[in-house]
Amino acid sequence: MELFAANGPGKAMQNLTGNSRVALISGGVRGIGRAIALTLAREGWVIAACYRKSEKEAEILRSELQSCEAQSRILRADVSDPSAAEDLVQRIERECGRIDALINCIGAYHRIPLMQESVEGWHRMFDNNLHPVFYLCRAAAPGMIQRGWGRIINFSMVNADQNAGQPFVTAHYIAKIGVAVLTRSLAKVLAPHGITANSISPGFIETGSVPPEELLPSFQSIPAGYPGSPDDVVTAVCYLLSDEAHYVNGANIQISGGWGV
Repeated sequence: MELFAANGPGKAMQNLTGNSRVALISGGVRGIGRAIALTLAREGWVIAACYRKSEKEAEILRSELQSCEAQSRILRADVSDPSAAEDLVQRIERECGRIDALINCIGAYHRIPLMQESVEGWHRMFDNNLHPVFYLCRAAAPGMIQRGWGRIINFSMVNADQNAGQPFVTAHYIAKIGVAVLTRSLAKVLAPHGITANSISPGFIETGSVPPEELLPSFQSIPAGYPGSPDDVVTAVCYLLSDEAHYVNGANIQISGGWGV
């Protein structure tokens, strides 16, 4: 694991003696994760965003956070490794004082016919989508319990609760169903400690990672008539992090313009 500080550790720790909260965002340097990091930073949160391979995007986010004078940490960590996930949480708690919100935006996938899927590809979908969510939640929850407050937000996918056949993204789909079940289980276990655990299930969100012309045929099936933006997701995240959502626990918010429901 490597860590890059957008601000010196002294400044972050000094600020944490005040009222700033700390968010750890896995998959936080691209797409939706990046949008969440920038929004929370502007609202005064201390940001820890981790990534595995997106070095270029990590440096861009680091620069953006510096430009808005955000207190932040940009980290490279393979959270599919349980030891690395635990080390990551411990390091953020040590350097930033605590973790108030854990937001798991990880969600890599590939499209391949089910009977052509390899054993390695099958395992990779669970290692990249489900297992890290458990590792990070397990590591971050004790600190939240000790403080009597916490927010966990995990990302599933819009139609995972339908348990429908998905011949081209089977392992990814099953993993996202698992994320939803894990989130509801966390909600029951952690609610007595002042912690909420909810999931967000996006549909088609334009993040710039895929050319719009490639997605146009899919857009035509969206009842709203257009894809969502990262800001649509960020709005839901900010609500779930707020004190107004203290009684929202175990929910799954679908952000899809009516697609897949």
